[in-house]
Amino acid sequence: MASGVTVNDEVIKVFNDMKVRKSSSTEDVKKRKKAVLFCLSDDKKKIVVEEGKWILVGDIGESVDDPYACFVKLLPLNDCRYGLYDATYETKESKKEDLVFIFWAPEGAPLKSKMIYASSKDAIKKKFTGIKHEWQVNGLDDIQDRATLADKLGGNVVVSLEGLPL
Repeated sequence: MASGVTVNDEVIKVFNDMKVRKSSSTEDVKKRKKAVLFCLSDDKKKIVVEEGKWILVGDIGESVDDPYACFVKLLPLNDCRYGLYDATYETKESKKEDLVFIFWAPEGAPLKSKMIYASSKDAIKKKFTGIKHEWQVNGLDDIQDRATLADKLGGNVVVSLEGLPL
């Protein structure tokens, strides 16, 4: 069921910036988002970038030690969100980077919010072409443990996430 919610152009721009890893200057790389949250606009008609709810690549090692833990802390405990997380991980064979689309629908979110986010999910997913990993999360228990994300990325072949061993 479609909700009629549209996706703001800024959301698409953020996705494209995160997806395309062209050789950029060091300054450009630092400004790229490592993780970002999207929410519904106040009138519930558009999916927008949630103001201030992102982590920049340049923040890592500066104000952010563990980007995954920091991302989890951005999630509201009582409302739904969409998120994009640029996961850096290692398998036994190689280092990889993949975008993960996260649909956050915690138990404590209002039913109306869960319904509109669920029915609007396809609108944002259609704009995010090439996403390999999608993860619906219903509470902190599902997302706090980085091993759960590692499992989504490649199961038992993943040996580290964000430079930290599992």
